[in-house]
Amino acid sequence: MAWRLIFVAMLWALVSLVFAGAILVALFREAGVNALDDRLEVHMTAIVSALAAEGDQQDLALRGIGDPRFSMPLSGWYWTVQRNDNILFESESLFGDKLKLEPMRGARELKRDIVGPAGRDLRVLQRRILFSGLQSVTIAVAGSTREVGESTASFAWQAAITLGALGLGLVAAIFLQVRFGLRPLNELQESLGRVRQGKEEEVQEKLPKELKPLAVELNALIHSNREVVEHSRTQVGNLAHALKTPLSVISNEARSSDDPLAQKVSEQADLMKGQVQHYLEKARMAAQRRVIGVSCEAAPVVTRMARAMEKIHRDKEPDISVEMDEALLFRGEQQDLEEILGNLLDNACKWCDKKVSVTLKNNNSATSFMCLIVEDDGPGLGAEEKKRALRRGQRLDETVPGTGLGLSIIVDIAGIYGGSFELCDSELGGLKATVILPSLTI
Repeated sequence: MAWRLIFVAMLWALVSLVFAGAILVALFREAGVNALDDRLEVHMTAIVSALAAEGDQQDLALRGIGDPRFSMPLSGWYWTVQRNDNILFESESLFGDKLKLEPMRGARELKRDIVGPAGRDLRVLQRRILFSGLQSVTIAVAGSTREVGESTASFAWQAAITLGALGLGLVAAIFLQVRFGLRPLNELQESLGRVRQGKEEEVQEKLPKELKPLAVELNALIHSNREVVEHSRTQVGNLAHALKTPLSVISNEARSSDDPLAQKVSEQADLMKGQVQHYLEKARMAAQRRVIGVSCEAAPVVTRMARAMEKIHRDKEPDISVEMDEALLFRGEQQDLEEILGNLLDNACKWCDKKVSVTLKNNNSATSFMCLIVEDDGPGLGAEEKKRALRRGQRLDETVPGTGLGLSIIVDIAGIYGGSFELCDSELGGLKATVILPSLTI
């Protein structure tokens, strides 16, 4: 957001300064043209005064018009006096050339830009004068606009340099203002990130008064979320205790009889216990998934579970190799990660010949998820067996102890956390189990 604000401010400053520069240059040029018109007006007055003289005095007066450039050939400053198309008088600077004047067409005065002798741009003041007892004459005074152009170009460069320096100063000020002004938002973001990672209990509220209400509302949301989850946990616990006693009574009564019906009741009661426990655990995970700020370090869990499996399966002495990114955090309950890893490692150690591999790394397709891979060098599974293994209660080998719920529990846990679980063939020769789970980086 900071860079968007800076970019918009820079764009606005650039457009504003360009327009301001263009307006200033236009105003400066207009002022230069007005000054040139004033000078032409002065010379026009001098020529009219000279024409008002009589006889030889008139000729002397015309020759003595102030600006010496009227006497310099093709100097860019000219005057002429015409009656109809006949030239009565003209400045020596014309040097035999002529000014191209437009017909007055009833107007008494014209001001315009023309191209004069030697291809120079001229500003012309053209006026029709009627002397008493004589026919009207047209007087034209022309001056070069080169000085106006040169001074305007010089001013334009100076204005560009000045406004450019001002623009750089504005951009620097905007950059500092935005960075300094948005610093509290960055602090709020960092504080919220620490809460999400479980490093803090609530968002810090030492913020400017404009942002403090937001921090207060976020903390209220976090506390409300935790209260809802605690209430859900309490209800789940109460339900577990309410069901445990009746089921235990039913199981004990059924076991005390050898009747086939009693055995069937005992079998179904045990099944109900497993199902109740499973769904209560699933409800607990679903509630915990919605808690803000729950996370745990994944590497210590992997190391601890690997050592535990080496002890549990010491008779088989499996070779468990571990490769992991120690900076990863599991965004969830530690016991859920332990249950996933425990089930996978237990199965791998049961079925492996000798080698078991555990890999923990960032998921390449999404940086907010981690990839947990457990492989073994055992017999593996066929395509149909892989599908059956993920179904609830399915046991592929009745000679090996187990309930058949382990892999389906992993499917449930991964699904609740927004991840996934799949089985495929391992390069070690056996089975490869891949679990995608939400993560953070320390």
